Amino acid sequence: MAHAATYGAGIENSQWYLSESVFECTLVHQVPGYGRAVFRHRAGESLSFFLESETPVMRPGRGMLVVEAPSWRPGAAPRSLGRVNVDDGRRPVSLDSRLAMNMVQGLLEGMDPTVTRESWYDGSPVRVKVSNINFAGEFSGYRSCTSGLLPVNYDQIKRSRIPFAAGSISLSGADRQLLDNIVAYIQADSTVERVFVDGHTDSSGSRIDNRALSEERANVVAEYLIGEGIDTNIVTVRAHADQYPVSRRPADNRRTTIRLQREGERPDLQQANGYDAATPSS
Repeated sequence: MAHAATYGAGIENSQWYLSESVFECTLVHQVPGYGRAVFRHRAGESLSFFLESETPVMRPGRGMLVVEAPSWRPGAAPRSLGRVNVDDGRRPVSLDSRLAMNMVQGLLEGMDPTVTRESWYDGSPVRVKVSNINFAGEFSGYRSCTSGLLPVNYDQIKRSRIPFAAGSISLSGADRQLLDNIVAYIQADSTVERVFVDGHTDSSGSRIDNRALSEERANVVAEYLIGEGIDTNIVTVRAHADQYPVSRRPADNRRTTIRLQREGERPDLQQANGYDAATPSS
């Protein structure tokens, strides 16, 4: 039987590092000879986990994830967490919130989560072990960090949509919550340099009436953002009437879209049409 190559930190070199901000909390663990193990919690999302390695070690396919006792705790039975996908990229293993939390629980119990998969080169087993040593203290800091995360991240609100009923310019409670989240993000991220607010209508009215209505819809959103503290100088308001339909359904076209632009990002060449490509936020 082929001998398993094991990558993992020992008692003398097992370290965890917490990186914290209102945008993201991460716990990073160096795996000697392999790369890094990372627990990541972005604002507006759940905890996730990934292994990162510059050099491919494991063959792509299905690996096994177990939580096992370290060598100095003989007799404790390993616990299987199931099969995991191993890819050929820089992050060969990426796990969802459920598995990530199961790993955390194992680490807090003094166990070592371990991924096993065939070697890329000769098919012999490769084990990548995540050490529990020094984890608990940093995890306590991680929990404090998550309590201060923003409600959303940039990817979730960089393109947003406010729907309107026929002829309406009224904002619902859900609309205000979305706009409050956008405000909170912009106020925390100094790299956001532009906010584009574009009003649209369906095609049921005259062009003149639709132009006025789309302008009112854009203004009600822009005024809310500015009223909550967004600098008026970074807000661009535009009205498009029914010029840019995104659907044959009139309800889909009655909307105001909000797009954020950070420093260094290329302006959207499609402009108003492009803003509506995003999935509506809820």
